[in-house]
Amino acid sequence: MAKLQKRYVCQQCGSVASKWAGQCGDCGEWNTLVEDAGTNVTPFAAKHNLQSGGRPILMSGLDSDIPLPDRMATGIAELDRALGGGFVEGSAILIGGDPGIGKSTLLLQAAAKLALAGKSVAYVSGEEAADQVRLRARRLGLGNAPVQLAAATSVRDILTTLGGAATPDLLVIDSIQTMHSDLIEGAPGTVSQVRASAQELIRFAKEHGTALVLVGHVTKDGTIAGPRVLEHMVDTVLAFEGERSHQYRILRATKNRFGGTDEIGVFAMATEGLTEIANPSSLFLTSRDESVTGTVVFPALEGTRPVLVEIQALVVRLASGATPRRAVVGWDSGRLAMILAVLEARCGLSFSTSEVYLNIAGGYRVQDPAADMAVAAALISALSERPVASDSVAFGEVALSGEIRPVAHGALRLRESAKLGFGRALVPAAQPNDGATMKLSSFASLSSFVDHMLGRG
Repeated sequence: MAKLQKRYVCQQCGSVASKWAGQCGDCGEWNTLVEDAGTNVTPFAAKHNLQSGGRPILMSGLDSDIPLPDRMATGIAELDRALGGGFVEGSAILIGGDPGIGKSTLLLQAAAKLALAGKSVAYVSGEEAADQVRLRARRLGLGNAPVQLAAATSVRDILTTLGGAATPDLLVIDSIQTMHSDLIEGAPGTVSQVRASAQELIRFAKEHGTALVLVGHVTKDGTIAGPRVLEHMVDTVLAFEGERSHQYRILRATKNRFGGTDEIGVFAMATEGLTEIANPSSLFLTSRDESVTGTVVFPALEGTRPVLVEIQALVVRLASGATPRRAVVGWDSGRLAMILAVLEARCGLSFSTSEVYLNIAGGYRVQDPAADMAVAAALISALSERPVASDSVAFGEVALSGEIRPVAHGALRLRESAKLGFGRALVPAAQPNDGATMKLSSFASLSSFVDHMLGRG
């Protein structure tokens, strides 16, 4: 059995001593060592006990007055919108997206605008040479921006350079998978290297008040490559989405400690770089003068921004015995199957002998459950070949019982629809009017909505 030892604890600083002394060796106070007789202490426990011997930390209440963090507006309204108002000093931002989607172009534009506004900006590229970045800047018309540019992959070299001079207000690392720390063995891009490099860069940003932006690669599934802990270490995670075959790009915040995660920024890729889209609905609406069967406009909601998109449906009747196909682009295929089942079970419409194709125009992806009613309207219109009025919008959630339920922010959807020239709306019966200037047609159940669409009394 281990021999029990006495210990003496300083009542001022909490340090532990094996024998009594008149003065504490750590804090220098006199007559503060008191024998701790409450527990039996073995040499092993005295060495590994973490309940004493540390430095007291300062505790503050939740009601303490804390000033709001300073933000640096980039001058790119859509980027500032996704960030919650701009870059926060001392914050770490991780942005990911498919190759060629425009991450480096967007960050170069933001860095150049901040530099032209008088901020100190450093751009470190680990994938491209400095001359390649300069050529891109000239192509974007930003060749005269005073951005400090470097091509490096060693974290030690980067921090030594930045620590020896005036620390920048914004530091862009493109990309974190190319960074290398000599404290860890392994090739750049491995889990240990990504974690260690990001930790050192984030520590530098927190200590010097520098806004840090890390560019991250993504896997084939669209998630940011590398360890998941990287997303926990940063303050903001931005996802740059879009199809390379389409011109639009969507910047979405999936994590933001300094703002909301329900805002998006919309851009369009042009020859002069990424341009802002103040009215995203113009990208996803087809201009047409007359009504077309199978098309319905749906006011989707991205954060506090309504985006009007066009839902297109096509129903093709097959010969008996053929297996019908279901194809969906831009929406959940499982939710389409649910809507078809409700239309067949509750409303008496048969899609079992027809192929069904559903598409969201413009390559947009809809995840809002309020699209149920618009999808149902497009399917009914395509099946019956009765067009929905071109100045109408539809939204509402469809339950398995056939009930049409109200959705959030209905007044905001109606105001945006009226602003773009739509005069009628197909909405749930329980949806509040909220002083809408549009003509509302309310429906409590999907069966009554089908009767209205088919002209049954």
